[in-house]
Parts: sequence; structure tokens; C-alpha cells
Amino acid sequence: MRILVDTDILLDVALARAPHAAGSAAVLRWAEAGGAAAVAWHSLTNCAHLLKGGGRVFLNRLLQIVEVVPVATSEARRALEWPMADIEDAFQSAAALAWSADAIVTRNVRHYERSPVPAWTPATFMKQSAL
Repeated sequence: MRILVDTDILLDVALARAPHAAGSAAVLRWAEAGGAAAVAWHSLTNCAHLLKGGGRVFLNRLLQIVEVVPVATSEARRALEWPMADIEDAFQSAAALAWSADAIVTRNVRHYERSPVPAWTPATFMKQSAL
């Protein structure tokens, strides 16, 4: 199974956001154990902007366990055409599609109702990955 990890999952872990940190950390532990996980390039910049000191320690560790999806202008244009209300979520979907992800792991599944790649919560993903 291949997953794209949404920025909210990363921030839950980096900022220890209760009550979400435990479920989100389980997703990253799955990746660390060898699961196929990726992040969109802009997730890194979002984290760097929001984390104290730019989050270098967190981001360095993250890059040891996930891939960064290569995307280009064509993916960005495609994302802008999708009927998704939040453009940043459309960009996440475009990255997931470019990486052939089976799912996007996020807490905001309702934002991805019109995504070409299904979205799962961390709990749903962990159940699916155990099958």
C-alpha cells in the first residue's frame, strides 16, 4: 500500500497536538517500519513555516522515512481544475495521484470528497494496513 501523508498528520506529530498526535504518530511509525509513504513538497514548506526554528530536526527525521513526490506544472494545473473547495488539498491530491498513492492519510477527509485519490483518517488507514 502506498500513502500520501497530509500536512495535518505531520503537524500533529511535530507539535504533539492532542488528541490527534497518537493516531498520527502511528502512521509515521508505519512508514518508519518500511511502509511506502510520501509527502507533497509543499507539505515540507508548510511545516517549515509553522514549526519553531523551521522544524529542521523534525523535517530531517521525516525525510529518512518518506519520499517527497516530484510534481510539476502539469500536476498543479490539473489540481486547479478539480472541483475541490480547498486548493491546497487539491495540490495534495495531485501529488498523491502523481505518486500513484492508494490513499491520502488526513484528518480532514471531508475536504477530499471530490479528490481522485481516496482519503482516510489515521485510524481507518491503520485498520486497512493491518489487513
